[in-house]
Amino acid sequence: MIGTIINVVTVLVGGLLGSFLGNRLPEKMRQTVIWGLGLVTSVVGMQMALQTGNVLLIMGSVLLGGVLGEWARIDDRLEATGRWLEDRLGGKQGGEDGRSITRAFVTASLVFCVGPLTILGSIQDGLTGDYSLLAVKSMLDGFAALAFSATMGPGVLLSILTVVFVQGGISLTAMGVGEALGEVTRETPWVIEMTAAGGVLMLGISLILLDLRRIRVANLLPAVLIAPLAQVLLKTLGVGL
Repeated sequence: MIGTIINVVTVLVGGLLGSFLGNRLPEKMRQTVIWGLGLVTSVVGMQMALQTGNVLLIMGSVLLGGVLGEWARIDDRLEATGRWLEDRLGGKQGGEDGRSITRAFVTASLVFCVGPLTILGSIQDGLTGDYSLLAVKSMLDGFAALAFSATMGPGVLLSILTVVFVQGGISLTAMGVGEALGEVTRETPWVIEMTAAGGVLMLGISLILLDLRRIRVANLLPAVLIAPLAQVLLKTLGVGL
């Protein structure tokens, strides 16, 4: 859990610094920055998605994940949580520039918890106490939190709750499962497919940041779990990938 604690601290520091700087930046500058973040996010998502060894597996995982996510109304629940927090913490942080707590909370939560370092780092932290990957992720998230909070407002700080819930939950689960997972690296087949599915979601997030399309990315989150499970199942059945 040390890695999660470090991650929380870096997001907190980056978010506070970005919130301090945000109101001092012109609106056009903030918009340009968030478009830049959207472009970088699209590149990262593409790199992640292209790692897959079977694009049909990813397509099936995303489609099934979308069905399950819509049924569970994940996006609606996440938005409702953001609005609940927004109502209690002062509503919009600006007017027409869209600096709302809900948008900042949802976007930052997805970005901080979709990438492969989240899963892999949390598993290693839980299994062996090695938090090196989460330490690297923490530094990246700290800078991202600074940029996000400068453009979208202090609602980014609330994503700390999501980081604690997701990363802490994965680490605790890994501690309980123990050696059943075996050795887990970035080259582990199911990790590769999980990463690719996460890349598709990152591309969806980039479309939101670029104001091109409002995709309910949260409803696609089950794909990140379905892809590695499908890979393991196919391998067990002897189906070639």
